[in-house]
Amino acid sequence: MRFKMRSFFTFAFSLMILSLALCFMNSKTAGAEEVRVAVASNFHNPLKVIAGKFEKQSGHKIRAITGSTGKLYAQILHGAPFDLFLAADSKRPLLLEKNGQAKMGSRLTYAQGRLALWSVNPDAFSVDGILSLDKMNIKRLALANPKTAPYGLAARQTLEKLDLWKKLGARAVRGENIGQTFQFVLSGNVQLGFVALSQVLDPKNKSKGKYWKVPSDFHDPLNQDAVLLERGNGNPAAKDFLEFLKSELARKVIISYGYDLPE
Repeated sequence: MRFKMRSFFTFAFSLMILSLALCFMNSKTAGAEEVRVAVASNFHNPLKVIAGKFEKQSGHKIRAITGSTGKLYAQILHGAPFDLFLAADSKRPLLLEKNGQAKMGSRLTYAQGRLALWSVNPDAFSVDGILSLDKMNIKRLALANPKTAPYGLAARQTLEKLDLWKKLGARAVRGENIGQTFQFVLSGNVQLGFVALSQVLDPKNKSKGKYWKVPSDFHDPLNQDAVLLERGNGNPAAKDFLEFLKSELARKVIISYGYDLPE
């Protein structure tokens, strides 16, 4: 009889624990929100890592929509349903604040990008990227569209500073964004190209080819700003994720991909 009573209480206790666990899981799921993040192509992979950490911690879901900063900006102006905008520049998030399509005062610099000259061929150029650009018989050079992609503009400014734009500009293969530009070089269809350092340092690509880190004073600063959009102002999870970008967890990921952090 005593054994039966003990078994009954053990069963009842286990059932209670299971019920509490299910209640906790249901309450967490019920409070989960989706955050739609428009993100510049250079930051797509770091964002996936950061989003994974945020999702694990919060239960919310991050949905990333990737493209060039200019194209994403145009989509936002035309009413695209995004909560956050992670741009590759500071100009467009500021414009969104000024025209009322982003919450005033929400803008922050989450990373400072670095440009790299890269080739999948480790013997493609010397350590000195300047000398290589000047002396090599370059048939095609990849860069992102300077009109819509901040990294493309930085690439053009670099070539202009080196007095090589007239020589190499006509041979440029322009990607719609820095992601497509990277693929041009990765495929081997283009000898070398200007890409984001974060792409070269991505764990999937670290062992591939050779790169030259372009000095930061060769082009305008690549200050990458995030801003809370009008739609996201009503989404607490979007505000939480914007705040999470400043956390130590997020900052470690950002640094590991070769970005500098704002002071």
